[in-house]
Amino acid sequence: MVFMRIAGLSIPEVVRDIITRNRSIHDCMKMDVINYTALAVKIQPDIEKQLGNSVHLNTIVVAIKRYADSFEGSEDITDEPVLKDARLSMTDRIMGIQWTMKDLIDQDMGKMFAEAEKAFSNSEFFRLGDSFRILTDDSDDTRRIFSSFPKENLYSSGLAKIKISVPEQNRADVVSYVTEILHRNGIVLVDALFSQDGIVLILKEDQAPLAYEKLRSEIPR
Repeated sequence: MVFMRIAGLSIPEVVRDIITRNRSIHDCMKMDVINYTALAVKIQPDIEKQLGNSVHLNTIVVAIKRYADSFEGSEDITDEPVLKDARLSMTDRIMGIQWTMKDLIDQDMGKMFAEAEKAFSNSEFFRLGDSFRILTDDSDDTRRIFSSFPKENLYSSGLAKIKISVPEQNRADVVSYVTEILHRNGIVLVDALFSQDGIVLILKEDQAPLAYEKLRSEIPR
């Protein structure tokens, strides 16, 4: 089992993640027709939930403004392809499970994860603020093992993931660029997570092959 902990998430990273997953907000921001303060008020509860602490409204507004500025900058930079040297991999039949720290406080997580590790090796663990997410193969064995875990939120079955390996300093640009490609082709982005070596896109399984094809075509050869 591969454990990938994303510790100390910053406010700009959480803001970018929320905007990336909301196509209407993303499109309005790209067209520069959105009120930053109104958006900050709307997403403040989600940000505080992910970070596990209160966040000042003005701090969120600044993070939104900086992300909006990145759209303008990306239009001027055409010399260097965003996905240069990126590596893609796709895995289908994925399920994702999410819990909060509160759900896990009385659980013997060490024992449960040890059992899970014996059963399958293609799993990834993410920590986002006060919540945990696991992405793993969707199988009868997986469902049996996780049936003993506290049940908070369960991703829909029939998911796939595309991993994009890129340098850490380029990830913000890559997320914005990839989101635009997916939206343009009518592909729903279920979630986008940062791992130790890149970005993990969570997609509906039936749309993943098209997403992979479109992204792969953007990598210079």
